[in-house]
This record gives sequence, structure tokens and C-alpha cells, in this order.
Amino acid sequence: MDIFNFLTMLGGLCLFLFGMNIMGNALERRAGGGLKAVLSKLTTGKTAGLLTGLGVTAVIQSSSATTVMVVGFVNSGIMTLRQSINVIMGANIGTTVTAWILSLAGIDSSNVFVKLLKPSSFTPVLAFIGIIFYMFCKNDKKKDTGLILLGFATLMFGMETMSGAVSGLKNIPQFTQMFIMFKNPVLGVIVGAMLTAIIQSSSASVGILQALSLTGAVSYGAAIPIIMGQNIGTCVTALISSVGANKNAKRAAMVHLSFNVLGTVFWLAVYCIIKAVFSPALLNNSASLFGIAVAHSVFNLLCTVLMLPFGNLLEKFVKAIVPDSKQKEKKSELDERLLNTPSLAIAQSRTVAIKMAECAAEQLENSLKSILSYSPKTAKEIRLGEEKCDYYEDILGTYLIKVSAKKLGRDESEEVTALLKIIGDYERISDHAVNILESAEELRNNNFTLSEDSLKEYEILMGAVSEVLNLSKNAFKEKNTDLAYKVEPLEQVIDELKEQLRTSQILRMKTLECSTEIGFIWSDLLTNLERVSDHCSNIAGCIIDNAKHTLNVHETLKQVKTDSKQYFRDYNEFSQKYRL
Repeated sequence: MDIFNFLTMLGGLCLFLFGMNIMGNALERRAGGGLKAVLSKLTTGKTAGLLTGLGVTAVIQSSSATTVMVVGFVNSGIMTLRQSINVIMGANIGTTVTAWILSLAGIDSSNVFVKLLKPSSFTPVLAFIGIIFYMFCKNDKKKDTGLILLGFATLMFGMETMSGAVSGLKNIPQFTQMFIMFKNPVLGVIVGAMLTAIIQSSSASVGILQALSLTGAVSYGAAIPIIMGQNIGTCVTALISSVGANKNAKRAAMVHLSFNVLGTVFWLAVYCIIKAVFSPALLNNSASLFGIAVAHSVFNLLCTVLMLPFGNLLEKFVKAIVPDSKQKEKKSELDERLLNTPSLAIAQSRTVAIKMAECAAEQLENSLKSILSYSPKTAKEIRLGEEKCDYYEDILGTYLIKVSAKKLGRDESEEVTALLKIIGDYERISDHAVNILESAEELRNNNFTLSEDSLKEYEILMGAVSEVLNLSKNAFKEKNTDLAYKVEPLEQVIDELKEQLRTSQILRMKTLECSTEIGFIWSDLLTNLERVSDHCSNIAGCIIDNAKHTLNVHETLKQVKTDSKQYFRDYNEFSQKYRL
């Protein structure tokens, strides 16, 4: 093997790793927000968690990526530590899919149909389809599909280039001697762990081992310990991602490491006993691509079968290694580990934004009631709630800007834009809640009392504002455009009610039924209520915009008023419901 063969091998390795990375990232984007639904909902039982980890990892071709997501979910409180254990075990099985795909390169037959199964036969076709999707389609999902196909083609081309370059190594005695040395199980495990830790992908390191096996110098006796070590090396990514996370997230990373170390130690001991007692002839045979894929899958299955019944003990073990701190930890609402998978980061942002919406709506409802019945305790809760909404807007705004810097599809980009607008509206609603509370406090501190007519009018307007608030909130939570369309006609009714109530109050002031001071407080109160309904209208407009992909709230709201027969039906219904 000369310097040119070495450079060819290096180039093939780079293409292989690059293709795997491109394909994995595109698969993650293509899977979209469905990943969050799968990971966070289908993890309640052992079997469900196991299958979830297996399925997600098989799709995105990376157990490391799945485990990092799990660490992020545990850190954010979406997933419990117990749920994460089953998912991590499933991820170890799912990662074996790559080895099976790569083993297709070993197919050797004169049959045309069998030859078509060989990657060298179908990879050019996939590359051709991929480049068409990537270069000529404007849809982001189709572009990602093209990248998946191109990434796979690059991966397989790199594999073949690497395999061809190392074929000459079979004639070099030193290379053969090196793999004889790896027959020492402990040394083989160490080498496998180190290689995988460096490239941070067990799938990639198994692929490299499969490429080297084509030289004929890699026996099963050398390959099996290396495969065992690769499972330990892949834990490095999760351990790095857990730095700075809370205790449970660190424990999830330790589950990954403990599961693989304990499984490897046990089955390595069994392997050594079998090797010493029976000396199977198979261990001296040259490993094939297919054989390495089988060994990889069998070992990972055996580790899972061994550790799955002891999930509770594994949880207690990692809790002992990473004990609870005396001080209560602050849970991270938004985990930056999820930024590498934007669809998950956006889904988590939406979850936090819904919490913000609930908080703002609760404070506004309390402030509306404070006009009728003031409570110092409620007043304190309203102000604390407003501070909480400010906090939510701050962390969400910062996080969503970071998400927007990632490569996003059209739908994802539009959702980020909508969320940024909506959190601004909810922050202002919480501000208006405090303003309304201050109006209640001003009435109370000055011993002012609203007249009976004013109270009746206020209760009607309060009901309308409360309904528009709940309509917009539920439309946002459920992504329900039918509810969103009902907001604008009710907002129009509130605008008209505000003017009627302002006129009524002026007439009462003229007849000296109320003082000028109360008139000013009443005016401020009506202004705040009307502005709350405006913000609800903006929120509903963003929801409709997002569904229509228009991103023009004012134009959307204008069309709702002029082009929809349903608008006038709803307007008439609300007008009757909230008639003075």
C-alpha cells in the first residue's frame, strides 16, 4: 500500500463520514416535529420506550443523536429518567440498521435481480433522484429528501472507495499482525471504544470495520471485541451534552454509559469463557460484511435482553452515582441541546409559549374580577404572574432567535415568526392585567364606587373580553383556525361596546351620577380592555396566517372581515349575546 492508496482511503473515509452526517441531519429535519411526539408520548412502558428508541434511531441513523435528544428532554422535564432508560436501550438496537445497509455491499451474484440489491447498482440511481429533488424542487421537505438520498449515495461511494483502497493491505504482514493482536479481547474493546469516541458514531466505526474486513485480515475473534468497545465509545457524545445540565439529565447520560459498560463487561466475560473452553473455529475465520452486521445486532440485542429487566436497579445505580444536591435545582424550560434538531426546539418553544399564554390569561381573568372584588393576595399573584410572563418572553425570544439561525424549512421558519409575535402579544396582555388591577386599586384607595349601571355594563364587557381571551388562547393551544376566525367578529363587538360604555359614562358625568375622577378611571379601564381584545385579534391573525402561509396579519384580518360570510354570522351572534 503506497501513499496514493492511503490518500484514497482517507478520502473515502471522509466521504463516508460526511455522507453519514448529511444523511442523518436531513433525516432529522425530514422527520420534523413527529420526533417529539414519538419520543415524549410513546415512552410510558418498557416495550413502548424500547420500540420508540429503536424506531427513532433507525430513522435518523444515530444512537448518539437520539441519546442527546433524550438528555435534552430529561433536562427540560418532558421525559422522566425512568422513561429515558427504555428509550436509550432501544436506541442501541436501532443503531445496528446502518451495518445491515452497508452489508449489502458484500452481495456477490450473477443474478440480475440480486445484483440490483447491491449498493453500487442502485446508489447512482438514488444520487440522480436526489440531485433532481435538491436542485429543482422548491419545497423544503423535497429538498431534504434529496439530501437524504445524496447523503446515502456519498456514504456508499465513500465506503466503496475506502474498501478499494484498503484491499492491498491484505498482502502486508504488519496489517495482518495488527488484527491478530486485536484478538486480545480487552485490547479489542479499548481500540473499538477509542475509535468510536473520536468519530462519535458507532454506526460509522462499524462501517469502517466492515470496510477493513474486505481485506480478509479481520477475523471474528478480532471484530467481536472491537464491536463491544464501540458501544462504550458512543457514550461520549451524550456525556459531553450533559455538561451543565440538571441532575436527571446527567443521570440519563450515565444510564447510557452504565448500560453499555455493564453489558460489555458481562458479555465480554461470557465471550472469554467460551473462547477459552470451546475455542470455536468461527473466531479464526475472516469476518464478512454480513457477519459483522449480525455480530453487531446480536451483541446489542443481548445487552438489551440482559439489562431490560433491571431498569429500576439501573435507575437507582445512576442516582447513587449522581446524588441529589441539597439545593433545589432550577429546571431548564428550554434546552439548548435541542437546537441541533430545530423541529424539536420549536416544539419545546411552543410548549413553553402555551404556559405563557395560560399564565397571561389567568392574570387577566383575576384582574377583571378585581374590579368587582379586590383582594391583596390576588393583586400580589397578578404582579408575580406579570413578572413570570416577562421572564417567559425573555427566554423564548432569545431561544427562538437561536432557532431561527439554524437551517429551517418553510413551515418551521413561519412557526418561529408566529411564536415571536404571539409571545409579544401575551406579554402585553399581562401588562394590561396589571393596568386593570391598578384601576381597581385606585377605586379602592379613593373609596370610589361604580354606579349600578356602570357595574352592569362592565360585567357585559368583562364577559366579552373573557370569551375573546379564551377563544384566542384555545385557538393557539390547539392550532384551531375555526376558533381563530371567531376572534375577529367578537373583537369588533368589544370595540363597539367600549364606545357605547364611554358614551354612557360621559352622560352620567353630565348628570352628576358619577365624578370626573371615576370617569378618568373608567376611561383607562375601557382602553385596557379594548387593547386586550386587539392583542387577542393579533394572536388569532397569526394562527390563521400560519395556516395559510401568508405572514401578513393586517391583510389576513382585513380579508376575514370582508370575504367571510361566517364573520357576519358570528358578529351578529356576539352582538346579541353582549347587547347592553
